[in-house]
Amino acid sequence: MTIMSAPRPILLDISVQFESERLFIRAPQQGDGARVNEAILESFEELNRWMPWAKEKPTPADSEEQCRISQAKFIAREDLQLLIFHKSSGDFIGASGLHRFDWSVPRFEIGYWCRTKRTGSGFISEAVARIARFAFEELRAKRVEIYCDSKNTRSLSVPERLGFHLDGVLRNHCRDPHGDLRDTRVYSIISLADLKDNKEAQRS
Repeated sequence: MTIMSAPRPILLDISVQFESERLFIRAPQQGDGARVNEAILESFEELNRWMPWAKEKPTPADSEEQCRISQAKFIAREDLQLLIFHKSSGDFIGASGLHRFDWSVPRFEIGYWCRTKRTGSGFISEAVARIARFAFEELRAKRVEIYCDSKNTRSLSVPERLGFHLDGVLRNHCRDPHGDLRDTRVYSIISLADLKDNKEAQRS
């Protein structure tokens, strides 16, 4: 049996921006902090409930610093955060990306959040579908995962709508941002054939 060596990810030439039907999706850039900060503050009550990183309200400088760190990590292929914008209006919608990956598979985890005033429009499902396609087509993924708190019904509706397979529930998997034990639902797809496109997902 031949064991394939892991790629040298820093040498991979990959897109730093791409589009879906309604969205423009790209890597963070210098100067993005103000718009990201506005969305976080607007949505902080919801983010604080679910997101480990949303423990305190950031300042604009905090958000700008994080955008620059994320840009550097994207270039190094250490973490691939992506910002989501509405194509026609240019409004910042939220963030997603590929995280905690294993290049030897390759395997990637998709995370996401949406600003409060833009929830309920299917933007995150559309973004996740496009990012999953990016993972398979450009990063040669063999597995794309989504981890969700079992209580976060809005979050777990995304993989379910897009055709991700529920691999199982990790009971008492970790602590949520407020210190309570949480069960984590693990979803995955292993090829683009598993993925419903956004229009198909909206019908399901």
